[in-house]
Amino acid sequence: MKFVSTRGQTEPHSFLEAVKVGLAPDGGLFVPESLPDLSGELRSWAGKSYPELCAAFFRHFATDIPESELKELIVDAYSRFDHKEYAPLVKLDAKIDVLELFHGPTLAFKDFALQLLGKFYERQVALSGESINVLGATSGDTGAAAISGLLGKPGVNIFILYPDGRVSPLQERQMTCTEASNVYPLCVTGSFDDAQAALKEVFGDKAYSQSVRLSAVNSINLARILAQCVYYIYAWLQLPEAIREKTTFVVPTGNFGNVLAGWMASQMGMNVAGFRVATNQNDILDRFFSSGNYSVGDVEPSLAPSMDIQIASNFERFLYYTTGEDAAKTRETMSEIKERKAFSCEDTEVLHSMSSSRMGDAEIRETISSVYERFGYVVDPHTACGFKDLDTLEHCVILSTAHPAKFPNVVEETLGQTSTHPSLDALKMHDIIKFPLPSEANSIKEFIASKQ
Repeated sequence: MKFVSTRGQTEPHSFLEAVKVGLAPDGGLFVPESLPDLSGELRSWAGKSYPELCAAFFRHFATDIPESELKELIVDAYSRFDHKEYAPLVKLDAKIDVLELFHGPTLAFKDFALQLLGKFYERQVALSGESINVLGATSGDTGAAAISGLLGKPGVNIFILYPDGRVSPLQERQMTCTEASNVYPLCVTGSFDDAQAALKEVFGDKAYSQSVRLSAVNSINLARILAQCVYYIYAWLQLPEAIREKTTFVVPTGNFGNVLAGWMASQMGMNVAGFRVATNQNDILDRFFSSGNYSVGDVEPSLAPSMDIQIASNFERFLYYTTGEDAAKTRETMSEIKERKAFSCEDTEVLHSMSSSRMGDAEIRETISSVYERFGYVVDPHTACGFKDLDTLEHCVILSTAHPAKFPNVVEETLGQTSTHPSLDALKMHDIIKFPLPSEANSIKEFIASKQ
């Protein structure tokens, strides 16, 4: 299996090459040269454990890793999850299931991809004998999960950009209280979009990236998206066959990577009713799917900070696929977005490929309360965004993206009860170590170079 850039001006890469580089040299994102048809295999995977299913799926993509070694990497990656089912499917009523994706080390769905990506990086360093510098930007959960996946690994330094004052206190502690010598949390000015723009500019300097052996940990890295495809298939196989094709996956998302992974799984043969993009008040994706208007606005801080994003980087992969894998058209559209901060779409087939919803802060609080009153189930602010207009769906699986204990203030103020977790309580015993920087590529490059 080879991987190509959405912008069509990069030579095909192997899986490991694409994972190592992260962002394609032409500024695009790597995608499989062709999506495999898994429709003949999917049902035979029912009953597999999560690591077994993941290994069966990745066998189609990581073709440059020996199969026995791949299985070992995957089993090791998920050894720190605290639930025997890894991603349990919880039934709330006949129409609503919740897929709990918060049983990993940092209590967020990002662990599914980043624990595995950490193993790929560790293998790369061991085989090459060369150290690497991993750079990522986060609106909250990615940073903690990436750090957890690479904590203390020899030959790997990790640099995580996050918007100062715009992540939850516990999310910040997960990044800044590790006391690990290879971890550099960089709190930068501005929003997540500012941090992500600076990150892309750093990677865009090819000479610099090569000189410091830079690799991307954001969802621009294709391994992230592929790893997330697995939990959709895992959940789908747990559903009774009679409702699989009637099920809509409802996905709280800001950067579009999570819902894109499910959509890609559906393009490989996982037949479902559809996907719903659930946004907070930073609703660029809701506006796109409801009106065709993709226009970048100012980020408004919210109760669901991991979704405080206006520029969804994985949207480029979606554009590539929905234009018939037309790299020239994708380049043209991405150039228009960069120049005008907007573009419009009138293709009804594209706009109807997903539904969407929007939820402001007041409604998030109301939803946390109503879900608890109705089901006795506590959700975090991001997951709450998925509980919107569900009456229009025949059956749904809502992705629960984070443990409610990561947002204790919102839960306590709304429900009058404390949500805790031992791993989070332990963080309060450690000092915060962080490095303030402006959201400027040159400042970030200088900082990384100073740690070599």
